[in-house]
Amino acid sequence: MNDPVRDGIPCLWMRGGTSKGAYFRASDLPADPAARDDLLIRLMGSPDPRQVDGLGGGDPLFSKVAILSPSSRADADVDYLFLQVFVDQPLVSAAQGCGNILAGVGPAAIELGMVAAKGEMTELRIHMRNTAQIAVARVQTPGGRVRYDGATRIDGVPGCHAPIPLLFQELAGSICGALLPSGHVRDRIDGLDCTLIDNGMPCAILHAEAFGITGTESRADLDHRADLKARIERVRLQAGPMMGLGEVRDKSVPKMVLASPPRAGGVIGTRSFIPHRCHASIGVFAAITVASACRVAGSVAADLAVLPTGHSHDVEHPAGATEVLIDLAPDGAIAAAGTTRTARKLFEGRVFPRR
Repeated sequence: MNDPVRDGIPCLWMRGGTSKGAYFRASDLPADPAARDDLLIRLMGSPDPRQVDGLGGGDPLFSKVAILSPSSRADADVDYLFLQVFVDQPLVSAAQGCGNILAGVGPAAIELGMVAAKGEMTELRIHMRNTAQIAVARVQTPGGRVRYDGATRIDGVPGCHAPIPLLFQELAGSICGALLPSGHVRDRIDGLDCTLIDNGMPCAILHAEAFGITGTESRADLDHRADLKARIERVRLQAGPMMGLGEVRDKSVPKMVLASPPRAGGVIGTRSFIPHRCHASIGVFAAITVASACRVAGSVAADLAVLPTGHSHDVEHPAGATEVLIDLAPDGAIAAAGTTRTARKLFEGRVFPRR
């Protein structure tokens, strides 16, 4: 029987969007979820703020896992389960998806031989198991191999790479069951106005100024504000049950978004927490949810938004902005949303967990 400590586990380590993570075939990991999660904690080097004895980079953005398996649905090419491995706690969460790591799923599926490249451009339908929804990814595959170099730049990643367009439909209520899971456009928690919304990622959106900040502070500045983070967490713990998420003390959702007026030509400014550290940029699904909230009349986001005339909505964040493309139905409802990410294979080999 294979001993993962002695023999290692086949793994791709990839950057997807502004995150990094380990990509595995499901068949290479334990089938039992508890045994699998225990293994992933040891692989990543958690719980340890530096994750010095594992793959993780001491940051939630670099402590992520994608598990790929043959599609369980006739309308998809591959199944993708996202797992967030906590850095300083022995916890693994499947409570959310990740659009940044999703950007690497198409390339990884091809690299791992799970999906065959088809001509110059391979379109993959990805079953996102966290939310039971489908994402469409387009991957450049000239000569039957994934192309990673290109001319597309995304804020938060140095250099330019091949674009990977991602398109999503029917995201509303992806985890909470409804776009506005509390049944209200605006709620009050701890005396603060907030919009609880899920269009791909459960988010609680609040005014940054209500927390005594401008929304232009750096990630480091906000991460050192213990008082600010404690107040955000009080709101989050109350928002969870209101969104149908139950007790969220040990969950990575909802994401907390402090919104402010845009300052660089975008739609809105954001500082998001995932959930206890300020995000270096903003997650893909969180950006889509925030951009969608800007289109909901009466929401906290709509108070601050400068809406564009076209489809492109730039959601500003500490590293720049994330472009979200929104298609509106004739009645003004959000019909579809998408974005463009990039990805890059960093290494392929075997990873060895601690005992």
